[in-house]
Order: sequence, then C-alpha cells, then structure tokens
Amino acid sequence: MNALMIKGLLFAAILIGATIYVVNSMNIDLSDPINMIAMIGAVAIAVLTVGVSIKYINQMKTDTAGGELADESWDGIGEYKNEVPSGWAYSWLGTAIWAMWYMISGYPVNAFSQIGQWNEEVKAYNTKFEEMHKTADAATLRQMGESIFLVQCAPCHGTTGDGLSGKAQDFTSRMTEAQVLAVIEKGSNQLGYPMGAMPPMMATGQDAKDIAKYIAGGMKGEQPASFAACASCHGADGKGMAGMSPNLTGYDETLVGNVVKNGKKGALGRMPAYHDRMTPVQVKALSAYIQTLKGE
Repeated sequence: MNALMIKGLLFAAILIGATIYVVNSMNIDLSDPINMIAMIGAVAIAVLTVGVSIKYINQMKTDTAGGELADESWDGIGEYKNEVPSGWAYSWLGTAIWAMWYMISGYPVNAFSQIGQWNEEVKAYNTKFEEMHKTADAATLRQMGESIFLVQCAPCHGTTGDGLSGKAQDFTSRMTEAQVLAVIEKGSNQLGYPMGAMPPMMATGQDAKDIAKYIAGGMKGEQPASFAACASCHGADGKGMAGMSPNLTGYDETLVGNVVKNGKKGALGRMPAYHDRMTPVQVKALSAYIQTLKGE
C-alpha cells in the first residue's frame, strides 16, 4: 500500500469521523429513515471522493494520451475519440437509478411533508377564521386591520400610513397632482380591474393638469370638462362604477383588495402581492383601517 493510498484512507476516515461527530452532537435520530439515508449518503460521498481522487492521481502519474484524434481542433489543441470512461458512465447510471428509487420509494413525492402539514393547518385555520369573523362589526374590523397594517404595510408606508415622506403611497391624503399626471401620461394595468388597462395619454396638456388638480383636490368644486375622458370608466362620481375600475375618491375594499392581490409598482420598488397571506376578511379589515387614516 503506497503513501497516497494511506493518506487517502486516513482522509476518508477523518471525514466519516467528523460526520459521525456532528450527527451525535446534534442528537440526530438515525432511526428516522430520511436521516439514515442522508448519513449513508454522506459516508458514501466521502469514500467515493477519496477513491476517485486516488485513482485519477495515480493515473495521471503513469498514463499517456492515446487513441484516434478527431479531425477538429481549436488553437492547435486536438481531441481524442475515446469512449466515455466506464467509471463515469456507471456512476451516472447508478445516480439515475438511485434518483428514481428515491422519488418513488425512498421518499416518494406524496409522502408526509412538514411544509404540506403546515399549509393544511393554515388553510383549516383560515377557514375557521373566516367563519368566525364573517359578520365582524366595524370596530372589530378596524382593530384587526390596524394589526395587519402594522405588520405587513408599515415597513414601507410608515406606522401612521404617511408613506415615509413620499417613499411609498401616503394613505393620510389623496393622490398628489404629480401622481395623477403620471398615471394619465403612462396609463396603468397593474390592478386587474374588469375594465382592463387604462391607456396612456387619455388627456394631455392643460386638460391633464385640470383633471389632476380636480382629483387631487378631492373631486370638489366644478368638474372640468376634460374629466369626461375619465368618467367613461371611473364614472361621473369617480367611484369606479361598482368595482369595474379603480375608485378615485378613496381607498375602498375593492381597491385595497386588488393591490393586495396583484401588488403595485411604487417609489420604493414593486410592492409584492400578498394574496396568499391575507384572507378576504383580513383584506376587508385592512381597507377599513386604511380609510380611518384619511379621516373617512
């Protein structure tokens, strides 16, 4: 037995010993089939790594290139038409067979999963939660909505909903003229309303400015004639025609629900969709609380 073999076996023993030490120190239960498979895999990797390394290190010391050269060459470097090494081929085949066994028998895809159990428990709890609070009164909804807002919304919109000095939407006031003008200029198709996308440049020049000033001012006073371009989808009162398009007068439940479901691009970046984190009652509660931030 040469020195390289001795060093390789010693290294493999150290790897296996370290693995056993970690398993024991972490009190991992090897009676669990999954843990045992992982342990066997770790030992096998250590042995195979050392064995393959020793084989090819020895081979590099003695082997010389040989065989038929391919016709193609790159920068004067040729390539031999040698067969795929049998060790590599058998290793690939063994890995493929093991993978199929692992998926079908060793740990089938329909086996118990902690993540799956968690999802089922959350789904059952949400169903119970919806039933419990489906007739919640306004005070309960606002209290619930405040808790949701402070956890999910406040990091970007601020604990008071002021938008952190313009970095995110300010819920304590209506849209600014600049925001309205930006939507008129660029259009919008982020919220998935039934009427679809709002095309850009529905109004231009002074007409666009008049619309922006009217909407940002709370839609009070004389309505500019150019608002007719908006009324065709948002309604003459700007309330979105019963949820067919966004409500321009306030943060109603439909608007909040669509933003939660689809997310929205803002100054801080794109707000992620929270549709899988909130139930319909929670969206309703969040909307009820946000409306209190602007005094409605």
